[in-house]
Parts: sequence; C-alpha cells; structure tokens
Amino acid sequence: MRTASRSRATKETTIGIDLLIEGVGKTEVDTGLPFFDHMVSQLGKHAGFDLTVNATGDLSVDAHHTVEDVGICLGETLRDALGDKSGVRRFASIAVPLDEALIEVALDLSGRPFLVYEVDPGAGGEAYPLGDPPFDPQLAEEFWRAFVTSAALTLHLRMRSGRNTHHILEASFKGVARALRDAVRIDGVGVPSTKGSLA
Repeated sequence: MRTASRSRATKETTIGIDLLIEGVGKTEVDTGLPFFDHMVSQLGKHAGFDLTVNATGDLSVDAHHTVEDVGICLGETLRDALGDKSGVRRFASIAVPLDEALIEVALDLSGRPFLVYEVDPGAGGEAYPLGDPPFDPQLAEEFWRAFVTSAALTLHLRMRSGRNTHHILEASFKGVARALRDAVRIDGVGVPSTKGSLA
C-alpha cells in the first residue's frame, strides 16, 4: 500500500496531510477556506485517494500562504507515497467537462517539475471570490505550481471553454484528479524510464 504523511509548520501556516493512494476516495479537508476545501476534496475523491488535510494559516492576512503551503505539503506527500514509481503508468491525459466549462489535463510523473497553466477563471467576465472567507480564483494557479514543484511532476492544464468561475476551477481539480488516478496506476514492472529513474 502506497501511503505517506507529512507535516509543515512555519510562522504563517501549520499543515498536516495523510495520503493513501490505494484508497476509496475518502476525504477530510479543513483549511479554513470552504471553497478550497471543496476543491482539494475533489482532488482526493476523483483520484481515488484517501486524503486528510488539516491546515491553519494567517487567513486574516491573506489566503495565499495557506493555499500555497497546502500545495507544497500535498506535493511532498504524494512524492513520498509514490516512492521510486516502479510499475506506474506514468503518463495520463483527459478532458473533463462541467456544464459549459471544458478543461484538458495532461501529466507526467517525470521527476521534473513543470507547469503549463492556461486557465482563465474570469473568462465570463471578472473572476469573483468564492466562499467565506473568500478564495481568490487566481490562487488556484499558485496551488498547482506549488504542488507540481513539490511532487516533481509535469502538468499541463488548458481551458477549452468556460464562463462560470466555479465550474472552471472545479473541472480543473477533477481533471487533475482523474489524470493522477490513471498515471499512478500500477500496470507494469520496473521504473517506466530508459534512465531507470523518475527521481
């Protein structure tokens, strides 16, 4: 069973994460940002992971620290749980719709962090904050950048259509989740790289 736990404490945030890759999509997420909790829960649920995230941060200053640090800690936890990535499918891609929004996702468990983020949550006008305390839609990109860097994976996120900010962001999280579900699946032996390593 591929599992890992991580904690992170700074002057700005305190975070604890437990992750089981071979889970059933059971999630418990509490960051103090209800909309962000909803998004991270989508990530665990649709990836089929069991995921627990507890975070406290300086939300009176800004949500940025909490969102970015959760991304860092979650990426580190996933990287730990994957180990040497022996037998994984490695690559995955998917297009996920949510009403008028359509998001394309491609990822590679490459060991090389790289993010391409072509998602405009304000495509239907001005992007509006979501939830209370408010979640700035621009923070989604900061989350993905932190996650990708810490998990050491390549991620392309592209919006093909969308007007509603909630739909655009939710389709993004669900899309990454489904791609992760495929990419981490064991369907071979050995590390899927001619280099012999995906570190």
